Amino acid sequence: MALPLMPKATAVWLVDNTTLTFTQIAEFTGIHELEVQAIADEEVAVGIVGVDPTTNGQLSADEIKKGEDKPGYKLKLSKSDIPKPKARSKGARYTPVSKRQERPDAIAWLLRHHPELADSQISRLLGTTKPTINSIRERTHWNMQNIKPQNPVTLGLCNEPDLQKALALAARRAKKSGIELPKPAPDVEQPSEESNVAEDMPAGAPTSAEVTAENLFRPTSTES
Repeated sequence: MALPLMPKATAVWLVDNTTLTFTQIAEFTGIHELEVQAIADEEVAVGIVGVDPTTNGQLSADEIKKGEDKPGYKLKLSKSDIPKPKARSKGARYTPVSKRQERPDAIAWLLRHHPELADSQISRLLGTTKPTINSIRERTHWNMQNIKPQNPVTLGLCNEPDLQKALALAARRAKKSGIELPKPAPDVEQPSEESNVAEDMPAGAPTSAEVTAENLFRPTSTES
C-alpha cells in the first residue's frame, strides 16, 4: 500500500485542519488509529509541524471533502511526480577507523570456524580484501603474532543475520557441488603452568596447596 511522504506530519495536519475520522487518517497515513487519537489529544507528536498533503500533490481537496462527507470513505493517494528515493546500491562495507585494527581478528575467526565461506563472502561481510584474507590464511600477515580470532558479530564488524545468510549460501553451494563441509577447527586451550607441573608429578605426591597447609598447621618445637 502506497503511503504519503512524512506520514506522521501528514496525520498532524489532517487532525488539525479536517473533520476526517481517526480511522480514515490512520488508513491513509499507515499510522495506528490509537496513535492518531493520541496526536489529537496532544499526547504524542507535539513538536511535529504538520505537512499539508494538498500542497505536495499527494491528496486533493476534493478527496478530503469526500472523506468528510462519508465517514466510511477511504482516502486515495494522488499520483505524484516527486521522484522516489533510490535504494543504496550494494558495495564494499564501510568499516570505521576504530574497528579496522580488529578486522584481522575477525578474518582469523571466520577462517577457523567457518572455512566453507568463500573469500568473496568474507570480503563482503567485513569490508576487507582477498589478499588480506589470504595472508592471514597462510600466516604471512605482517601482524600475525598479535592476531587473536574473535567473532565479528561481537566486534560489531557485521550483524548476525548477514553472517547466517552467508553461511546458508555457503552450505547450499557446497551441497549443490557435492562437497562435504570441512569441520571448523576447535579452540585449543593452552594448559597453565600449574597443570603442567601437576602432570609431571608422580601419582600420590602431595600438591603445593597440601604442602603449604601441612606447614601452616605443623606444631613448632620449643627449645628446653
